[in-house]
Amino acid sequence: MNSLPETVLDLLYPPRCPFCRRLLVKTEKRVCRFCRKRYAGSAVRREVKNTLGCVAPFSYRDEVRSSIIRYKFWRAAIYGEAYAEFLAKCIDESRFSCDIITWVPLSRLRLFSRGYDQARILAEATARNLGLPAVRLLKKTRNTRPQSGLASAAQRRKNASGVYCCIAPEAAKGKTVLLIDDIVTSGATLAECAAVLKAAGCAGVYAAAAASR
Repeated sequence: MNSLPETVLDLLYPPRCPFCRRLLVKTEKRVCRFCRKRYAGSAVRREVKNTLGCVAPFSYRDEVRSSIIRYKFWRAAIYGEAYAEFLAKCIDESRFSCDIITWVPLSRLRLFSRGYDQARILAEATARNLGLPAVRLLKKTRNTRPQSGLASAAQRRKNASGVYCCIAPEAAKGKTVLLIDDIVTSGATLAECAAVLKAAGCAGVYAAAAASR
């Protein structure tokens, strides 16, 4: 069966801003003009171990927090395209010089229950915006507790430790990699994944996320 034309889908499911949920007008693409203005220049810089730098275009609060919760848990995967536009601009302005883009992967169990990998969608959309290849470099070897349910940085580090491996060392060797996740909180997950990539032979790792706590 052929998919419905985009114009029909827009009539059935009018596009809304992923942040404020206003209906978008024809001149607005992905994000309404109010939120586009509101979030312009709101980048957050973070220090994350094992990386050359870490940025996020949004702070994880208010409408951004609600939007990302819908993105992760309410099957609003289309939001990834909107986040990626802001993220790519943030990366450009931060002058990160990278060869390839990869992402923090979900476990097989979490991927099965959710139906999609939100960090992969974000990474692939960001790669298209930046004109870089998106390559799957990492695998999560076992399911763990969600980092959001852990209170301390020490608990988050322990929870992320030893659960990722590099599945494509030949693609990673000698490359500067941009590692993407949806949210950065303590930075423990990004730090662990960056360490794995460096051990596999990466020249360096930058990190980025849609939002930072």
